[in-house]
Amino acid sequence: MPQFIDVEDKIIGPLTLKQFIYLAGSAGLCIVFFAYLSFVFALLFSLPVAGFGAALAFYKINGKPFIDVLEAGFNYYVHEKLLLWRQSEPNEHAESTATTEGKPVVLPERGAPRLTRGKLSELAWSLDVKPTPPVEKQ
Repeated sequence: MPQFIDVEDKIIGPLTLKQFIYLAGSAGLCIVFFAYLSFVFALLFSLPVAGFGAALAFYKINGKPFIDVLEAGFNYYVHEKLLLWRQSEPNEHAESTATTEGKPVVLPERGAPRLTRGKLSELAWSLDVKPTPPVEKQ
């Protein structure tokens, strides 16, 4: 039975293949900066690129790789959002009333179920009684 299937294999020294690609890519871009720009500008551009490459390779947020967090943030900003607006907040202590054949009926607050003694005893009985498994015929 395979175990530890969520752990990536170390391929290049102590690095996984993904970590190596992130670091090699950022190092290659830094080398290009130093080859074509002056030292000051190359250093200015290389520090954020190297930091970003190191973050992609090693940094984890709540146990998730940094690339997953970046993807989730990008998807959040790109995709549409469903915004719901409630015109007025319901009063916590107010109860709505309705009339049935001229008699006012007090309805409980929405989302607050009523638990009567009968329902409570039925629930307790159903929790106490354990059904027996079916018996197989031989």
